[in-house]
Amino acid sequence: MTTGPETEDFAVPPGLEAREPPEARGRPRDGVRLLVGRRATGEVSHHAFRDLPGLLRPGDLLVVNTAATLPAAVRLDRIGVHFSTPVPDAGDRLWLVELRRLTGTTTRPYPGGSPGEWIPLPGGATLTLVDRRTDRLWRARLDTDVVPYLRRHGTPVRYGAVPHDQPIAAYQTVFAHDPSSGGAAMPGAARPFTAALVTRLVSRGVLLAPITLHAGAAPPEAHGPPPAERYTVPAPTAALVRHVRAEGGRVIAVGTTAVRALETAAASGRVEASEGWTDRVVTPESGVRAVDGLLTGLHGPRSPHLTTLAAIAGHSLVNSVYRAALDERYLFREFGDSHLLLP
Repeated sequence: MTTGPETEDFAVPPGLEAREPPEARGRPRDGVRLLVGRRATGEVSHHAFRDLPGLLRPGDLLVVNTAATLPAAVRLDRIGVHFSTPVPDAGDRLWLVELRRLTGTTTRPYPGGSPGEWIPLPGGATLTLVDRRTDRLWRARLDTDVVPYLRRHGTPVRYGAVPHDQPIAAYQTVFAHDPSSGGAAMPGAARPFTAALVTRLVSRGVLLAPITLHAGAAPPEAHGPPPAERYTVPAPTAALVRHVRAEGGRVIAVGTTAVRALETAAASGRVEASEGWTDRVVTPESGVRAVDGLLTGLHGPRSPHLTTLAAIAGHSLVNSVYRAALDERYLFREFGDSHLLLP
């Protein structure tokens, strides 16, 4: 399943990959740019992220992911281990992990490893490879609980676009809570929000509701679907989604993680309270039942996120947005600019 040849084939010039948070570039979080595409007209327009309240209507609902981000990378001398997600119903010691070869300031996939091999980690811990689950992910067991271990010895997962470590605070959104858990990947669509911007949204009559989805590590060279991920759609959020849609409002997911959670919770045709593990992949073929629009970052070519964008906005608008992003030199990746897809 593809998103069409144009979105598959574009290339992001190295100069358009955000290499550090906007704060390090002298901008506030909400000072990034916002590219807006409207499906009804095909119009593409350019804004600042702080313009968001004026782009939404009173009664619109933003559904935000409240997951915190874990420092999920552990480095050795020559390889690193990225802890992606726990194995469903297996406690907090059996996880899917990716082995990465350390190459200067970045990492590359490491093809080595064999079942039963054990890897000594900092702090006296030992990781044992159990079996390979995908081309890049191993099922592996740590001899201590993973999340507390990562909080002592891990660093945030980063790839080549970000050459230097950033503090874990740079990967937390204003909505993040419950630091005792979290995902390996930041729910980056929500990163540009600030407390002041949230206040302006609420003052305008825009509603906000939480879901939680703990996203696994997703290296830029991995083009397959994400592994199963833990999610929760609370009963009040499900009820608010149903109410807003019944009243003619628009449900705008903040990030593809929010889309995945909501569409999993809408498996029966309407959004219900739901929690557990989801392997749902949202595509143009599956369509969407719960979401009218999407606020997200700018994703690289062949990213599985692009199928979600096309499911919501259609191939034509996604192609137009990405052509405009490249032409106007928007910044890509997790510390880059944003775009909003509206009905």
